[in-house]
Amino acid sequence: MKETNDILQSYERAKWEGKKCALATVVHVEGSSYRRPGARMLIADDGQLTGAISGGCLEGDALRKALFAITQGENKLVTYDTTQADDLQFGVQLGCDGIVHILFEPIDENKRYHPIRLLKELACERRDAVLVTLFSLERSQEQPGMSLLYTGSVVHTLLSAELQDLLIRDAKTAMADKVSRIIDYRATGHPLTGFIEFVPPPPSIVIAGAGNDAQPLVEITSMLGWHTTVVDGRLHYATPQRFGKADRVLVAKPRDVLGQLDVDAQTFFVLMTHNYNYDLALLRDLVVRGFSYIGILGPKKRLDRMLAQFRQEGLMLLPEQIASIHSPIGLDIGAETAWEIAISIVAEIKAAESGRSGAPLKEKREPIHSRLPSDRNQHLNLHGSKHYE
Repeated sequence: MKETNDILQSYERAKWEGKKCALATVVHVEGSSYRRPGARMLIADDGQLTGAISGGCLEGDALRKALFAITQGENKLVTYDTTQADDLQFGVQLGCDGIVHILFEPIDENKRYHPIRLLKELACERRDAVLVTLFSLERSQEQPGMSLLYTGSVVHTLLSAELQDLLIRDAKTAMADKVSRIIDYRATGHPLTGFIEFVPPPPSIVIAGAGNDAQPLVEITSMLGWHTTVVDGRLHYATPQRFGKADRVLVAKPRDVLGQLDVDAQTFFVLMTHNYNYDLALLRDLVVRGFSYIGILGPKKRLDRMLAQFRQEGLMLLPEQIASIHSPIGLDIGAETAWEIAISIVAEIKAAESGRSGAPLKEKREPIHSRLPSDRNQHLNLHGSKHYE
């Protein structure tokens, strides 16, 4: 979501300065690629780039393609294929041995809905959403582009009612499964492919503890675009002046913390007050609520003491509740300083949020990025009947 927010801010500046812009989106990848579907980059007509669609190898050529789309006033699909040829012939160095399809959409403020407005709607609320981007691999055909945003209700461009119904159905499925998909559609004989993109809200991290060692953690989480809250019982520690990058700074006793927060499935907790009783009281409230990640700074024997005290109180935790507690917090990277510890904490939270192990990538036997489920051989006509080829 940080990339999206950066794009939105850059667009507002560009619009104020009278610049024309296009949005480039990776909509489909076959094989390997540095960025996966959903990666976006805003391109202004003066060459200003915000976001990324590759590791830097496509950006120069993307500028030329974006300027062409802006000049023509039409969406353009561009395919970069390095599976069988030397990528130098494209004027780029992909180095990924894959096929990358990128959609360029010039932004027209005269249109009621355009990609930037849909991204603004996406960023307005902290909730699961699905973006639908329609394109045709037959590049001579019309490229509809970003066409629908579903958050429980619908924000969309001008689609036929029949096609809209199909897209909403698939958007609901993507939201329920929390998985993006590539789906082929056949609308009045015109083949379209839909990138059905599930977009969860960014992580929200609650850091209990306003000591000096929490400051690097706040710097990193805010840099990543995570909604960051700092809470502590000490009035002179938990101040906006000490944590200027935090979204919220609260002074609260442990029993009052949850009552002041808006929490969801993407909310993660870090307990680092260095106050045993504060951490114990807050942990007691958190584990019974079923949060997926609760990290506690300190040695394992400190957690063992807490769990023993819970048992003495008659609070018997289930295995899944114990599994949600990460203590000592962080990945084993040999961290010593506050900044290094903060990096290890953020890395562990990201791994937990993504369902990954945090192990070295060189030990990974499957591709680094998960492949999107694809219904590429399933074509739907406007009546919803299925044809398998």
